[in-house]
Amino acid sequence: MINVLCYGDSNTYGQRSEEVSRGRWPADVRWTGQLAGLLGSGYHVIEEGLGGRTTDLDYPESMNRPGRNGRTYLLPALLSHNPLDVVVLMLGTNDLKIQFGRTVPEAAAAIAGLLDEIAAYGRTDAGQPPKVVLVAPPRINVSAPDFADVNGAFYDATSAAKAAQLAEPLAELAAARGTAFVDAGVVAEPGADGTHFSVPSHERFARVLADEVRRVAG
Repeated sequence: MINVLCYGDSNTYGQRSEEVSRGRWPADVRWTGQLAGLLGSGYHVIEEGLGGRTTDLDYPESMNRPGRNGRTYLLPALLSHNPLDVVVLMLGTNDLKIQFGRTVPEAAAAIAGLLDEIAAYGRTDAGQPPKVVLVAPPRINVSAPDFADVNGAFYDATSAAKAAQLAEPLAELAAARGTAFVDAGVVAEPGADGTHFSVPSHERFARVLADEVRRVAG
């Protein structure tokens, strides 16, 4: 059995882009569930997505969003799910919120820190670090019909520009670390709220990831 950990934010959780108050899509709609179906019985796909998760930032107490620091939670996630053969890592969007003021190089450096954690604490059955598929998160569409109402308080045009710029340094990071790389912005597009995958994007993204996971898992 090949174990695949999918670690990310609300786009890994499967948050709806339309009717956001209804929460996440069912397992057979969200990309993690479709990935499991495409990979088949020889693979075990583990969902570790959380809305609002950052790479390594804590929200101000006034925002009441505890437990969203991705680096703090990554270590127990790795230790609880080992042995792991592949880790799919897709974070960075929440770092670009207005409230944090984080730059693109800072976000990329934080993701490099997560790769360090995976190499240090993730383990296969043979005691080796798992393979990684590093994913640049999707773009932000400030022109989406529900963007202003749902996300206008958190993201702006500058955030969107940063999201578009993040793919290049992450591709360079993946090349330097010898990990696989997927740019979700090429495969997936946000739906009505401007930040979360449209329904068709879940299927497209799952198919691309299935190919990458099979490739790196050998």
